[in-house]
Parts: sequence; structure tokens; C-alpha cells
Amino acid sequence: MKQPPSYRPIMVAGTGSHVGKSVVTMGLCRWLKRRGVDVAPFKAQNMALNSGITPEGLEIGRAQVAQAQAAGLEPSVDMNPILLKPGGQTNSQVVLMGKPMGNFAGADYYALKPKLLKTVLDAFDRLSAAHQVVVMEGAGSCAEVNLKKNDLVNLPLAQRVGAKVLLVADIDTGGVFAQVLGTLSLMTPAERASVGGVIVNKFRGDPALFSEGMDYIAEQGQVPVLGLLPRFEHILLPQEDGVALERGELAGRAGSVRVGGARLSHISNYTDFDALAATEGVELSWLERPEELAGLDLLVLPGTKNTLAALAKLRASGLDQAIRAFHSLGGKVLGLCGGYQLLGQSIADPDGVEGRPGSEPGLGLLAIATTMAGDKTTTRVKARSAPGLPFAAPGELKGYEIHMGLSRPLGTDRPAFRLASVLGKTVEQDEGQVSPDGRVVGTYLHGILDNDALRAALLAWARGRDAPLSGDYAAFRERQFDLLADHLEAHLDLSGLLEPRAPSE
Repeated sequence: MKQPPSYRPIMVAGTGSHVGKSVVTMGLCRWLKRRGVDVAPFKAQNMALNSGITPEGLEIGRAQVAQAQAAGLEPSVDMNPILLKPGGQTNSQVVLMGKPMGNFAGADYYALKPKLLKTVLDAFDRLSAAHQVVVMEGAGSCAEVNLKKNDLVNLPLAQRVGAKVLLVADIDTGGVFAQVLGTLSLMTPAERASVGGVIVNKFRGDPALFSEGMDYIAEQGQVPVLGLLPRFEHILLPQEDGVALERGELAGRAGSVRVGGARLSHISNYTDFDALAATEGVELSWLERPEELAGLDLLVLPGTKNTLAALAKLRASGLDQAIRAFHSLGGKVLGLCGGYQLLGQSIADPDGVEGRPGSEPGLGLLAIATTMAGDKTTTRVKARSAPGLPFAAPGELKGYEIHMGLSRPLGTDRPAFRLASVLGKTVEQDEGQVSPDGRVVGTYLHGILDNDALRAALLAWARGRDAPLSGDYAAFRERQFDLLADHLEAHLDLSGLLEPRAPSE
């Protein structure tokens, strides 16, 4: 049988952070899949607090999970061999091949990077051997000359694997000519020769007004400009990290059910809100001040990489007292992972697992005590609603866990869920807690709101009466990937994207 053709790897590099590399990579994965090409995403090193779990229980960046979904694949740890999860201003937890390696300060991690190159190349080689083409994503600016010596993710890696480089720039922030031409000028001749085109991203207005600009970049940079991608608001995609929140890019629309998400410090896995944001009739807002809780039907505390630091920020802003007052006036509260821990009676980190060692009383809305100890839990689960869950839904529910620490009930155990399967193994285990008044629920389960029936029940509980139908979120997500591929196809010249892989590659 004739073997399908293999193609040269493609790297989506950027002139800086948040220029759209993850989104372009995602769109290319779906575009190639629709053309019948077996494509896989790859990001050697990702720094993000939004993460996901592979079928084997290994942790990778959430962006690579979404890119795998766009490519029609189950996520694999080879797609993101190194994940950095910031726990403070100067240190990060290093997740190597899906398992935590430890917490490292910046200088210590950079000293470690040369030893990690083989891990990165082995992961890439496995993907490349299993798929027709690998679409690689760079990190930050690809022209950070002071970091190039030990770079694991940008141009040096592209050179090692013979990738064609697509350079993405963000025109919305201004200075796009300096972005592109400055980046090109800092490349070596070999690196410049690998650039197959420039993508000018996030354009607003009439494209005809920038036609001379496109010509200028092509002439001065001696590189093709593949197109001008308009900024879009009609496509809802998972976010890689908290930058979108910081820039206010996730503003909600008006709706009949008002849901508020607390903007915790070190916020993680806030993609738990994606399905809510996609539901017609839900008004989702992000809260930082006490007065913003007024009029909410439901308050959700998301995950955080550093629970004690998040608690300190809640106290500094006065949100801790506002959350208690919201509950005392009849408000309903849902805590997810770190948000679940915050709702408890106490939080202890005696060994400094997440930051400085310490112990603090929590918000006191759930009768649990949390201790940061033991191995990190990373697993996919299947569950069902426990009898006491106020928004119980019938049938099997899917979710995943990513957390440090163990939470134990104090007094009467009122579980929210009953685990039926962990990594494919049958279990019978209580999970989460419900308050005696039935208005506060906490769980370690991420992705639980992606389950349509449970989400519908949650919104009905939040509103106290009928709520908008939640719809089919999986179908909605697939539609977003197709819309993104349509967007790229309409505005970019992708005719020469695929090149045969050289025999030596």
C-alpha cells in the first residue's frame, strides 16, 4: 500500500507574546485536517496556567489540548513535553512529560534547559513519525537574542528539525513594521531563509488601507506576506493563559442568568467557563471588586496555582467579606479546584508546595480542611451527581483533576459527586462537598461544566427557575474550529503551505 506523503514541519513563530500564535496554529490544524492531512500540534515549552489532561493522566498546556481537538486527535504529552506553571514572580513549577519535576527559579531552570533538549527532540520525532505534518508553535518573541543560546522552542528548534517558519505579528498593538522588520533583522541568514511568510494579525478596519503596508513589509523584509487576518469576535476559542483577562478581552454579553467569575491571583484553568460563555442567555462577567457581586445569580471561584496567595488577594480587595455577604443574602456559590479549597475552613501549606509555607482560615462556606501535601493529582474521571447535589443531572459526567493538596470533610460528609472511573479504572469514591443550606458547592473536577445536562441544571439552580437551554457544547466547539479554519482560508494565501519533507528529516 502506498504510504501517504510526509511534509516539512511548520512553525508558527511570533514577534512577541499574545500575537495570535496559538490561534493560528489551531486554525492551521483544523484547515489541514479538513483537507485530509494527518496533522499534529507541537509546542516544546509552554508557560501557562491553563492546562489539560491526556488519556494517560499526563498534564499538558490547554492550548495544545485545543489544537489536538482541532486536528481531530486525542491530546498527547508529546505535543507539549515541557509546561511551566508560574507560582510567583520568579519561580515556576516545571511539568516534564506530563509530571511535575519541581519548582524552579528562572536562573535554575535556564541552567537545566540544555539537558531538556533531548526530551524535546524525542517528543517531536515521535509525533513526526506518526503524522504527515507537525505544526509547531513558538513562544513569545522568536528573536530574543539573549535567550537564543538555550532556546528550546523557537528558531533554533526550527533549524534543528528543518521547519518552515510563519511569522505572526499583531497590528492591533501598533508598531507592526518594527515588529516584523526588527524581528527579521535579528535572525541569522539561515533563520531568515526558513521564513516562508508573514501573517499580520488582529487587523481592524478596511484592509485596502493597509495594502501599501503589506507591500512595504514584503519589499523591505524580502519575505512573502501571506495575508492580513482581521480581528474577530464571532469565534469563541479556549484561551491559553490569563493575558486575555488582563486585557479585558473576555467581556460577556447581556443575558438572563448572571454569572460572575472571581479573578483570582494565579488564576488557572478558567477555560472551565468556556461552556458557560457559549450558552445563549448567560451573562458572564469577571469580578475584582466587592460591589461587582451585586445582582449575580451565581458566583464561581475558579482554579488558582497558589491558593494562599489567592486568598490574600481576596482579603486585600475586600472580596472575602463580600463573598460571605453574598452567600448570607441567599447567593449561590460554586468553587472549582483552588476555588473549592478557598471555600473551606482552613488551608495549610506546611511544606511550601505552592509558595511560602503557611496556614490560613478559608472563607468558611464549606466544612472542609485542605492541606497541600502528597503527589500532584492529574487524572481524567467519569462521575455521576451525588444525591445531595442541588443541580444534579442524570447520566455519566466527564471531567478531569489537576491539583496539589487533599481536602477532607469536617463533620458530616455531603459529597457533590460520586466518582465511577479514574483513568479507566472502576472506583466508588465521593468527591466535592455541598453546604448544609445547599447554596455552596465545591469540587476538584475541571471540565464538569462541559457536560450539557449538568450545565443546564446548574443554570436553572442559579436562577431559581427555568434557565436557557445549554445546547450541545461539543458540537459548538467543533463549529468554532471550523469557523477559525474558514477565517484563515478566507484571508491567507495557504497555497504553498505544505512542502515535501526532505528524506533526511
